[in-house]
Amino acid sequence: MVTRLSTLFVRTLREDPADAEVASHRLLVRAGYIRRQAPGIFAWLPLGLMVRRRVEQVIHEEMARAGAQQVHFPALLPREPYERTGRWTEYGDGIFRLKDRKDADYLLAPTHEEVFTLMVKDLYSSYKDLPVTLYQIQDKYRDEARPRAGLLRGREFSMKDAYSFDYTDEGLAASYQAQRDAYERIFQRLGLEYVIVKADAGAMGGSKSEEFLHPTPIGEDTFVRSAGGYAANVEAYQTPVPASIPLEGQPEPVVFDSPNTPTIDTLVALANDRHARADRAWTAADTLKNVVLALTNLDGTRELVVVAVPGDRDVDLKRAEAAFAPAEVEAANEDDFKKHPGLVKGYIGPWSADGAVLGEESTTGIRLMRDPRVVDGTAWITGANLDQKHVFNLVAGRDFVADGVVDITDVRDGDPAPDGSGPIETARGMEIGHVFQLGRKYAEALELKVLDENGKLVTVTMGSYGIGVTRILAAIAEANFDEKGLIWPLEVAPFHVQVVATGKDDVAITLAESLAAEFEAERFDVLIDDRPKVSPGVKFGDAELLGVPFIVIAGRNAADGIVEVWNRRTGERSDIPATEALAWLRANAQ
Repeated sequence: MVTRLSTLFVRTLREDPADAEVASHRLLVRAGYIRRQAPGIFAWLPLGLMVRRRVEQVIHEEMARAGAQQVHFPALLPREPYERTGRWTEYGDGIFRLKDRKDADYLLAPTHEEVFTLMVKDLYSSYKDLPVTLYQIQDKYRDEARPRAGLLRGREFSMKDAYSFDYTDEGLAASYQAQRDAYERIFQRLGLEYVIVKADAGAMGGSKSEEFLHPTPIGEDTFVRSAGGYAANVEAYQTPVPASIPLEGQPEPVVFDSPNTPTIDTLVALANDRHARADRAWTAADTLKNVVLALTNLDGTRELVVVAVPGDRDVDLKRAEAAFAPAEVEAANEDDFKKHPGLVKGYIGPWSADGAVLGEESTTGIRLMRDPRVVDGTAWITGANLDQKHVFNLVAGRDFVADGVVDITDVRDGDPAPDGSGPIETARGMEIGHVFQLGRKYAEALELKVLDENGKLVTVTMGSYGIGVTRILAAIAEANFDEKGLIWPLEVAPFHVQVVATGKDDVAITLAESLAAEFEAERFDVLIDDRPKVSPGVKFGDAELLGVPFIVIAGRNAADGIVEVWNRRTGERSDIPATEALAWLRANAQ
């Protein structure tokens, strides 16, 4: 049936919404696809639902092709399953919690691993039942502290989440690959450029983890890639570890006065001025910066950790959050330093695991972690833990030993790829899909076991696979627009063609109605702008704003059997006989 704009529930806007930060947010609201209800929460209007259903249809088709079966779980779920896996606490303030009239705890599900696992446990008990992959398309809820960018980071969003269940690691690998391949087909059909990167599993746990990122300047994620094929989310990038250096023959550490040098730049300047070396100038890379971080654990306790990093590097808090998860991470504040007078701000130096600080007894009790580049035998200029003093020739592995290694410094263009495939470059992207090999974490917590071929109970191994449906829709909009409005790819457009009737006589209306019926008979989805007493300029502006890929205009030349055709995807416009309009549409819609 031809859809009529005169009766379609839509209202376009001339002005951008005040809170719109990105093009997709601005245009989806202006074109009448979505309407804001609260920060990060949107209502879906008919046009928006049409595009959303087309995206979902592609996902349904490729899930079926991959052998996954659709189910549907409620969004409102009880506390108990999440308590058993520890995530009721791990999510912290990131989820919506509520109580019913009997004071029982519930949440609005941010993700559904627990209930999928319990469903399989309830129904399956033998290896003969496996493998099985189940999926749903369901709304999720997360209490984002700063919802932004329209559908790209909201508090309510739709996700396709799939879960595979196998009883062998080989089975998990096969299920994982089937979903990974399906994701590639989905994004290719939707016309979305993507990069598959190694990712940090985060709170999900598990072993192998990969993200599908859509490269875009507005993306919230930074990823790295090399010409040789390496790609990783910046949180998952692993700094290559240099070879250690023999300790024998290294000069002894020397403490020296360094007044007014609380920064790396001032320290380097003083070193070159008063302690110049013969072979080259001192640089920030010769210094060791000891960064004090505060970790807030799930139980609310706060602890400090010092991370020793080369002075030419800065700590990346996003990488630090991944490394110290699930603790929250921030720079230590003034109160932290007051509580730990052993930390001499601006002059902090590393100490050994037995508590010695350059020969003095340490009472800090603070963990010392080191950057991967700070290997045994490397010598540094660093703080002496004394006000206005630094030390030369402090050698890692001889003069101090860290409690562990943590890789949290910034990643830069030109850094080496860890697989040896050359230097990396950094880029911005938005996550549109994520696949995990969860392993047995959730199955063990929820006691999902089956009998194997020998009648022995074995723990099931799982995979988890997510696609942000509403985020994908926004990403498509973000990648397909011009200064006049949206330009939907044919696969997801709400309509294939929009017929616009202009003019005051009946000839244009009659021709437009005839063309709309002809297109519809050929199985094209058709929108006709039949609104009376609306100017041609308004109709043309709305047609460009709505983003239907092909536009046919019956206007001033209708009496001569001529229509104007617009291809929004290429920008081409031309006048053709109305009798050739269907052939033009067929040719351009290939």
